[in-house]
Amino acid sequence: MQENILSKIKQLPPLPESAMQIEAVYQDPNSTFNDMVKILEKDPLLTADILKAANSPLYGFSREINAISQAVSLFGMGTVRGFALASIVKKSFALNLSPYNMSNEQFSALSKNQHAFMTSWYIKKNPRLLGILSPAAFLVEIGKVLIAQCLESEGKAGEFKSKLQDGVNTEELEKEMCGSDTPEVSAKVFDHWRFESELVDTIAHCMDPENAMEKDIEAASVLNVVRVIIPITGVATQESIDEATALVEKYNLDMPSFLKASETLLA
Repeated sequence: MQENILSKIKQLPPLPESAMQIEAVYQDPNSTFNDMVKILEKDPLLTADILKAANSPLYGFSREINAISQAVSLFGMGTVRGFALASIVKKSFALNLSPYNMSNEQFSALSKNQHAFMTSWYIKKNPRLLGILSPAAFLVEIGKVLIAQCLESEGKAGEFKSKLQDGVNTEELEKEMCGSDTPEVSAKVFDHWRFESELVDTIAHCMDPENAMEKDIEAASVLNVVRVIIPITGVATQESIDEATALVEKYNLDMPSFLKASETLLA
């Protein structure tokens, strides 16, 4: 990884106290549903962000979710942890995705669509796995922010954007011009903030799940599928669905739930 990017990661401010409190509750095996609700309710702005995210049409709930307790009940602690961390982490970065020819709104939509698909596919699975996948799906692309900063500071943004428009693979181009791809940088960010090794490993190996630690292979595989089915454009296509379906079969993941979750993507 280039020193330029490593330096930017080291300069990131620590996460606010609210994030640390959420993590302490989530990681405590003796914590309860009510413990998480009490922590979240202490931060009205964070509460508003979570409820806004939870009420997105992407999740398909017919009734409005108007209380944090309701959100935790419907989504589970792990998924709400993802909502909270996504809100907190994104406020720690000055977003400028212009080298990727993306607006901040498009970047946000990419993260939301990836998370929504993962949730639709895995919400009835292992709650502990969802606790890793929820923040991972929301924030796996955050490395693009630092890569964009690197490209801008080194005067390579125009060349990068031009090559992307010519159809060069995004991760290959990131490696070529900045020495690291998005998952590597994102994983390094979460390692810097001392998140659990499972989250760091899942993100770091989402492009090569077979190289993840054995306990993280399923989560890394799921994240790989999610990034394939919802590509950098933020919109699934028949081609991306077909490619993702082949990966689900390759990794021996839950195909029926995947197919059901993908039914509405082209609607």
